[in-house]
Amino acid sequence: MEPVGQVEDLMMAAWDFSGRTAVLAGGATLIGRATAAAFVAAGANVVIADIDEQGGRKAVEELGDRCLFIRTDVTCDEDIDACIVAAVSNFGGIDFLVNVTTSYIDNGVETSRADWLRALDISVVGGAMFVQKAAPHLIARRGAVVNFSSISAHRAQPGRFVYPAAKAAVAQLTRSQAMELAPHGVRVNAVAPAWTWSNVMEALSGGDRAKTDRVGGPFHMAGRIGDAEEVARAVLFLCSSDSAFVMGAELPVDGGYLAMGPERADNAIAALMG
Repeated sequence: MEPVGQVEDLMMAAWDFSGRTAVLAGGATLIGRATAAAFVAAGANVVIADIDEQGGRKAVEELGDRCLFIRTDVTCDEDIDACIVAAVSNFGGIDFLVNVTTSYIDNGVETSRADWLRALDISVVGGAMFVQKAAPHLIARRGAVVNFSSISAHRAQPGRFVYPAAKAAVAQLTRSQAMELAPHGVRVNAVAPAWTWSNVMEALSGGDRAKTDRVGGPFHMAGRIGDAEEVARAVLFLCSSDSAFVMGAELPVDGGYLAMGPERADNAIAALMG
């Protein structure tokens, strides 16, 4: 049996995206940057679309000439238009669109109307507009879209209303987009991560990954939370020809979270912060 590292190298080599271009909305996040790195390692060009200029420029420094950062607010149609124009003018077209962008605005039952609308604009409408505007380019290259749902779309969680509702909307939007675009040769799917080492987990835990694994591990068969790179590999699979017959699917990248049943009633987020 070959060592795990060698097997992963062989898998990445099989996903040859040379000459192809991926646009990552929310690509400056930890998960976005891991996905960008995976695309670059597979030979692709990457456009990081994000409002985080510092994170975006850091990603470009790390990933090199095949990575481009375009400051993009997904709630602004003009920003999305400009990002798409930049991707096409710099790299010749768009093959893959990955919608990582999300909002964590959520005060449960007390969430104001303004916060509901702001969160949904970021988490749902922004990605929908990106797909709408990128569709002609994706159709021209028979490309693929990967949206980010979440295990939160499938489980009630203490004190959370907005985030789970938004992710459930993304899951349904994925199915609708898949049906609309499949006749044009474009596949649309979603990944549904569980607890993953990400910007929000880093912030809540004060950067303590070991503590996050201790708190989150019991909710996952794997006994730990996920790595951003594990989610990135799932995204690349859904963009690759290996998933040619996968359409409108929501792929759990959750360490067995959903199979284990409902989250415990205690407030896990409070435990992580405490």
